[in-house]
Amino acid sequence: MNRITKDLNGNLLVPDQPTIPYITGDGVGKEITPSMMEIVDTAVRKVYGPKRQIKWKEVLAGENAFKQTGSWLPNETLEKFQYYMVGIKGPLTTPIGEGIRSLNVVLRQTLDLYVCLRPIRWHLGIATPIVAPEKVNMTVFRENTEDIYAGIEWEAGSPEAKKFCKFLQEEMGVKNIRFPETSSFGVKPISREGTERLVRAACQYAIDNHLPSVTLVHKGNIMKYTEGGFRRWGYELAEREFGEAIASKRLVVKDCIADAFLQNTLLCPEDYSVIATPNLNGDYISDQLAAMVGGIGIAPGANINYATGHAIFEATHGTAPALVGKNVANPCSLILSAVMMLQYMGWDEAASLIVRSLERCFEDSRATFDLARFMPRGVSRSTIEFTSDVIERINS
Repeated sequence: MNRITKDLNGNLLVPDQPTIPYITGDGVGKEITPSMMEIVDTAVRKVYGPKRQIKWKEVLAGENAFKQTGSWLPNETLEKFQYYMVGIKGPLTTPIGEGIRSLNVVLRQTLDLYVCLRPIRWHLGIATPIVAPEKVNMTVFRENTEDIYAGIEWEAGSPEAKKFCKFLQEEMGVKNIRFPETSSFGVKPISREGTERLVRAACQYAIDNHLPSVTLVHKGNIMKYTEGGFRRWGYELAEREFGEAIASKRLVVKDCIADAFLQNTLLCPEDYSVIATPNLNGDYISDQLAAMVGGIGIAPGANINYATGHAIFEATHGTAPALVGKNVANPCSLILSAVMMLQYMGWDEAASLIVRSLERCFEDSRATFDLARFMPRGVSRSTIEFTSDVIERINS
């Protein structure tokens, strides 16, 4: 049996040679994915010898899938992620304004990967735009299936937009649509169930990792029933299911309005550890925090369903078409996402070895151009050269 499963108590059962499906990705995915796989394979072999090995299984999505099958996301790909439970992916193309719907969103919603997990911290040797980046150490739990990811919107002037506007005005008594004839409309669903399972995962993560607090970040002062509901339901869940931890001071649950939170992350980042937030807020927050520790090229991510155990780890950046074929793409986001995957599997020793090896490269001022240009005496390395640098340090 080469697939990851769960036992009756909800614990992952990971064989010594698990099959891990992966999507190479579009654009620079073709360059960073082989880098990630080579580094992971080297670390696993170094730590565990021949006992453990990942059996990589490529599945198709994006431009490559469309060229080969006529589908941007074949059903077989979804079935493989469902069956093997844990997988990883490079960046996928998503057109702006028109064209195919985000494949990332389809993957998350089809597999009900309701947590977008973004751990963000500073790594030794990385140059950043802030004075004390070592104070930034937060894990963002971004809701992954509701809010704007529900994809409910209608284009201005369309029959659907006109029908919806008429309903709002005539049936719901809405009077404050400033320019109804030229307005596009979107609906932002946030549910009690979606909020509770996200906050539950965030609180349990904080307790399991001995972290002091969970902060509910919202805009409930304006959106009183959606994001205000998120805040209220989050507190109620925490009190109901984690009351003992709260009473014993092992866990603090607090909240902050989103715009104030963004300011506070710059002024007092040490005040925050675990963040739980609706989808759109989480997008802004995780990218700002990534910039504070060196950029999105150093920020990993995962999409997880903690109830079923399904998880897809991913590069958090785009396809970077301007960099394709130039051997300059930074593979660190995908490498660190693979580190998260190894930790999720319980292979912590290999995960730690990769992180130490990356940091040794950074301390030696060796990185791809996007990071090296900000380092004192930075040495800009190609994707292939940087991969070799990391592997050299893993084996040393």
